[in-house]
Amino acid sequence: MVATSPTPTIKFLKQPTSKAWVELAIANLDTILLDHSHCERKAAGVALNMMFRYPSYNKLVRTLTAIAQEELAHFEQVNQWLDKREIPFSPLGAPPYGSQLSSQVRRQEPERLLDMLLVSGLIEARSHERLGLLADHIEDSELAAFYRGLMASEARHYGAYWVLATTYFETDVVNQRLAELAEFESNLLSELHPHPRVHS
Repeated sequence: MVATSPTPTIKFLKQPTSKAWVELAIANLDTILLDHSHCERKAAGVALNMMFRYPSYNKLVRTLTAIAQEELAHFEQVNQWLDKREIPFSPLGAPPYGSQLSSQVRRQEPERLLDMLLVSGLIEARSHERLGLLADHIEDSELAAFYRGLMASEARHYGAYWVLATTYFETDVVNQRLAELAEFESNLLSELHPHPRVHS
């Protein structure tokens, strides 16, 4: 039986991932690996798109260049695991998590930039938590070690998005908006998506 997830100490997150998600993920590990590949590709795309949208923000461009490069490296590493387990790379329906979080991004600047940074940070924080849960519960010790190794990167990424937010906005403004978005993110995960996904 999978142990109950502890109360999170991860910055940004309001609620821990449920035990039900862990059980669903471990029972469908090949699907989780395939979805993880898509997640890494999308994360690189998000960083690149933000760089192109805000080319005059030097610190943002430099930070997100490094994040995009690391996400693409992870994409390749996960794809190597797909090959090793003979899982064909193929399209996979996305859960509503990402699109619904993105729906909270305000359209006007500078609020749009703040929300994009915080939504990206929330996704990275949740990834950090869930990769850790996978590492704790996967029986394949090599794959578990791989996921444990990725956790540090995810922590750096959500930390980087936080630093960028507080670089361009007052900390009180960031904290207030983060609390709103984190509550929304937590509510999205209050009901388990029926299909196994990294963010479901």
